[in-house]
Amino acid sequence: MKLASKTAIVTGAARGIGFGIAQVLAREGARVIIADRDAHGEAAAASLRESGAQALFISCNIAEKTQVEALFSQAEEAFGPVDILVNNAGINRDAMLHKLTEADWDTVIDINLKGTFLCMQQAAIRMRERGAGRIINIASASWLGNVGQTNYSASKAGVVGMTKTACRELAKKGVTVNAICPGFIDTDMTAVLPEAVRTGMTQGIPAGRAGQPEDVAQAVAFFAAEQSSYLTGQVLCVDGGMAM
Repeated sequence: MKLASKTAIVTGAARGIGFGIAQVLAREGARVIIADRDAHGEAAAASLRESGAQALFISCNIAEKTQVEALFSQAEEAFGPVDILVNNAGINRDAMLHKLTEADWDTVIDINLKGTFLCMQQAAIRMRERGAGRIINIASASWLGNVGQTNYSASKAGVVGMTKTACRELAKKGVTVNAICPGFIDTDMTAVLPEAVRTGMTQGIPAGRAGQPEDVAQAVAFFAAEQSSYLTGQVLCVDGGMAM
């Protein structure tokens, strides 16, 4: 197992892509902290423990600095120093630009951008002192722009920018920082789309299908492993060729 003895925090891991990531990291031997506001996080952690992994659910609103500080402190108390941070938590509040409310702008930016920043900051403080660590940010193919997603696209473009800046700051400290941009992935978030919309989106994907959380999780596991120690500042699209 490539990640044996490593401790990982995965935000937004109660369901969907985040839980898929938590499953794969646990399978590779990591001790996993599921950080989420969703009460289902306890069941998610329990299912990992049932499979033999060390896992813990910590309720956390990543847009609140004090809660993020508590998240890292509790993770360290439970499993030791955090070796891997996966910033997966994200929300969308879609609307055309002329109809987008200020409240929906603020909500998305708070979670997707500010929350990622706060978690990265806590990880950087600790990892740079130890001279090792992995920060993996889940951005989105929408960072390139997508109709009806001004707030979401802006937040994910910001995540890419933070990734590259943190890479420049932390590379000499032995910490890698990379971003993964999923395309159209089968999750609870996409399941609510009308069938006609889903069909139209998959028809535009060269691979001819939607991705699965496992597809994203395997990319995360690669960036988390020692074998990727010379890869940093990268933006990897996991999208079946959708955004070429």
